[in-house]
Amino acid sequence: MKINKILIENYRSVKHEETVPSEFNIFVGQNNHGKTNIFEAIEWFFNGSRKDEPIDDIRYGRTGQTEVYVEIEFSGTLDGVETMRNETGKTKMKKLLGESDVITIRRTSNNSKTRIISIDGKEIEKIPMGFDNTLNDFLPKFEYIDTRKFYEDLAKYGKSTPIGSMLSGVLEVLLQENDDYREFRQKFDELFGSEQSQVKAELDKLSGKVKIYLEKQFPECVKVEFTVRQPEFEELLKNFTTTIDDGFVTGADEKGDGMQRALMLAIIQTYADYRKENEDIGKSFLFLIDEAELHLHPSAQRNLKNALHELSLKGDQVFVNTHSSVFVADELENQKIFKVEKNDRQTSARPIDLQDKHMVVYELLGGSPSDLLLPRNFLIVEGRSEETFLSKIVKRFYPDKPIIQIVFASGDINKQKRSMEAINAVYVPLGVTSPVYKGRLVILCDKPKDKKREDDKKRFLSANNHLESNKQYFESPFNALEKYYPKKWVKNDKEIKKLDEDLNGKMLFARDVVAQEITKDQFEREMPILYEALKRCWELAFK
Repeated sequence: MKINKILIENYRSVKHEETVPSEFNIFVGQNNHGKTNIFEAIEWFFNGSRKDEPIDDIRYGRTGQTEVYVEIEFSGTLDGVETMRNETGKTKMKKLLGESDVITIRRTSNNSKTRIISIDGKEIEKIPMGFDNTLNDFLPKFEYIDTRKFYEDLAKYGKSTPIGSMLSGVLEVLLQENDDYREFRQKFDELFGSEQSQVKAELDKLSGKVKIYLEKQFPECVKVEFTVRQPEFEELLKNFTTTIDDGFVTGADEKGDGMQRALMLAIIQTYADYRKENEDIGKSFLFLIDEAELHLHPSAQRNLKNALHELSLKGDQVFVNTHSSVFVADELENQKIFKVEKNDRQTSARPIDLQDKHMVVYELLGGSPSDLLLPRNFLIVEGRSEETFLSKIVKRFYPDKPIIQIVFASGDINKQKRSMEAINAVYVPLGVTSPVYKGRLVILCDKPKDKKREDDKKRFLSANNHLESNKQYFESPFNALEKYYPKKWVKNDKEIKKLDEDLNGKMLFARDVVAQEITKDQFEREMPILYEALKRCWELAFK
């Protein structure tokens, strides 16, 4: 049983988001863009609101009466119902499902304690009282490891901790039948309870002295007795500790943060295995791990990714959010990567493909060209709008061409500074510091706006004269991309200024309007300089 689709409405920064996951899912994006909000929306679906948490705390905008809801579609329900532990609940669920192998469940702020069930597109109107427990038994087991959860929370002994559940489940039955344990209990009784015991004699002597002083205040008191009861099984494990030998034997709590984080995740994985083999035989698990790379060296991150991916191959579903390029770079079976972005204070998550991945890795490495991982070639453009527009064009029309990295040269995204200084800042590490690209990369510039920029261009080309002679430099006939679009989308200075009022206005117009609607023929025929720059970049790319 697994998640087919997730629909989130008005949860914190997520105004509307529909996600179709795979078995192994990676959510990547900058800080404060809403990755954790997506995960916590799923947690809210499973567990409901936290104690004393007002609904406005999770409502988009934090005010008003807008309905908050999370709706999840599950498939494989006929297999899932067979793994239910409660036979009465299993019968109810089978009757509800009929022959349907898909179920849709919604938790809404209008009634957050009861979830709404739909089967074959029809809402079930009469849900029996107490059905939520049946639903929890039916759904995949949910494990969320957020950044607030620490090693001590999982590894200390307690009735509800993973370690406590495993130890009590494995050892309790075993010890009840163990001769050594029975002998231990008998010796305990002899030591603390037998009249012949020296320990018992000393306890009686102390209690007798206490009785004398107590009797002075309460004359009716005739006896005080100190008794040491046999410890319950759980009490024996309260001093449970974990030691690790990694060349130096110490307690786990003395190891570094990376080791503790890895141990914490290993305990969760072992706990899932234990439950599948015992109380939850055959049950699938849903793992959500917030900032999975936390405290881990890149090689340990790759090992963790492989371990989590292995879970997804065994019937579980895994969701990871990360800032690490390690989790993004490797292609694995059943893997799906989502780029999480926040525009106009709204979080969205869009799936990315191989073409997009290079830019994602580039951004995760800090957006520095010297950190890039050697794509086939580079196309350097002046601004974010050109980079976004051409990336979408390549993805739509030329997926079979060599993979190139389109890099925008503006050092300041907010001001969109356009100058040959910015072009040169990107060119130096790619074409000079790393001469492997010197005769390959292509530069595409707008027409200079004034004499100063024209002079800057001439100085740059004079210092790098091979760019023109090798046809690696292209110049648009206009000083702004928006003026070069086909007639339907072309903008004048006033309209461009209007777009500039929104921080991402020009970029969103380029990506979501022009690049989405333009045809391949329009692009090649009406924007020939851009097309020629792309063609030259592909021609010079490493084969």
